[in-house]
Amino acid sequence: MAAGLNGAPAPFDKGDVKIALISYISAGDFFQAYQAGAQSQAKALGVDLQIFPGRQNAAEQREQILQAINIGAKAIVIDHGQPEALSDVVQQALDKGIKVVAFDVNLNNPKIPQVEQSDHKLAELALQQALKDNGTSFKAGYVYVAGFAPLDRRNEVWEKVKGANKDIVEKARFGTVSDTTATATADQAKAVFRANPDITVVFAPYDEFARGVKLAVNDLGIADKVKIYSADISTADIQEITEKGSPWVATAATNPAVVGAVSIRAAALQLAGENVPHQIVVDPVLVTQKDLRDAGVNTIEELAKKIPAFSTSTAVTASWIPSAAF
Repeated sequence: MAAGLNGAPAPFDKGDVKIALISYISAGDFFQAYQAGAQSQAKALGVDLQIFPGRQNAAEQREQILQAINIGAKAIVIDHGQPEALSDVVQQALDKGIKVVAFDVNLNNPKIPQVEQSDHKLAELALQQALKDNGTSFKAGYVYVAGFAPLDRRNEVWEKVKGANKDIVEKARFGTVSDTTATATADQAKAVFRANPDITVVFAPYDEFARGVKLAVNDLGIADKVKIYSADISTADIQEITEKGSPWVATAATNPAVVGAVSIRAAALQLAGENVPHQIVVDPVLVTQKDLRDAGVNTIEELAKKIPAFSTSTAVTASWIPSAAF
């Protein structure tokens, strides 16, 4: 049983507040870091955080929300998912007075704060760098799976950039989201490059997509002919971006641990009866291969130290909420 927090409003003054974190995807560095950040903020708040592992299974995620209701969670954080599969069970939670926060899944409900990484800004930063490096005329590959809120928002920017630059030709669109996203995307990418050897730029706005494309590029021996631009970052990504001859040249990212902490803070503020904005945005930063190499950055921890904007967010906090330790 967690002890109360001195000087905190109810229910945090007494402790033993149960919050559930229900993920759609748990595999991959980004989601593991997100969960670690949520755990760290929960620990600082004295919260009993129950994490339900995501297995890319909509039916299982529905079941987990019902389990969270049954174990007496006072708040539920939903991390990704398919809105059409969740809205009725989420409504059951709201009807029981449970607070709900959504991260990167649009549940389209005014009672549910939406945490996002400013997906538009992520895509803008990555694509501005692509234009800077390659000009406004190139053949592109694009990795995209519709139906996921962050990817849909990033797609809006890609469409806008193509609309404004008529000499950017999208030669192929591919991608898959599964428990083996990177390897499945690599198989698709190989077929795409074989059919379209003139592709020189790939926009892969999710790090598992980028990892898959890089795998394909390296296997085909065309790393000197292709540049990959992505979103999200992890220690494993940093290793892949900075390695000699890597085609993965830039990514736009927030620190997933910070986003996890922000999600828990949003739930805590709701439970304390404080106002929480409907849209909570964590701003990203652009991270280039050159930046990482020049600064000698090898890990997320080093990135957070050397680029402070990456490691902090003032979104949804209060004087009584202790900082999370990353």
